[in-house]
Amino acid sequence: MPRPTILLADDHQIVLEGLRTLLSREFTLAGVVTNGAELVREARRLRPDVVIADISMPLLNGIDAVRQLRDAGVESKVVFLTMHADLTYVTRALQAGASGYVLKHSAPDELVTAIQEALRGQVFISPALRTDALDEQLNPARRTVREGLELTPRQREVLQLLAEGKSAKEIAAILGISSRTVETHKYKMMDDLGLRTSAQLVQYAVKHGLAVP
Repeated sequence: MPRPTILLADDHQIVLEGLRTLLSREFTLAGVVTNGAELVREARRLRPDVVIADISMPLLNGIDAVRQLRDAGVESKVVFLTMHADLTYVTRALQAGASGYVLKHSAPDELVTAIQEALRGQVFISPALRTDALDEQLNPARRTVREGLELTPRQREVLQLLAEGKSAKEIAAILGISSRTVETHKYKMMDDLGLRTSAQLVQYAVKHGLAVP
């Protein structure tokens, strides 16, 4: 029987090397990417059985990358491997369509199990994160109930790049749009939320798991 294929997405080389060693005995490595935009492109091309992705990545965070994959009809299972232990990120990850959420320091003990559970159609969350509050949110999260601000894919890209400290001109160059269009997206989000500055918009986005600094 062919071994399940894995696509790794993380912007830290030392993490990628560790994952190669950890997973090579049971899985076939289909590819490695280092930012969210590459993740979307390569997952659509390779269609791996499982994607192992960080949340904090350049250009496009892991959660928004997975949303784009689901919108594109990519059905690869997704397990997030991250340092973010906040309930907001766990919930957003599940809303986006993830099957697993593992803390990086727990990877040696939990990641293979999380992948196996995902392949069986189950959801695995690091036991250290399982709380009564999380359990109460799991069902609505898995039904993709979305809370707060509804954003278009382009708005999410702009918001993520703002959170990374990029200027409107830099964002325009990365996304292939005009600076005026970037500003239009930014001010539309600020207006919808009743915010007055870009800093407030970024703070709101990070607090609610809409972007990762």
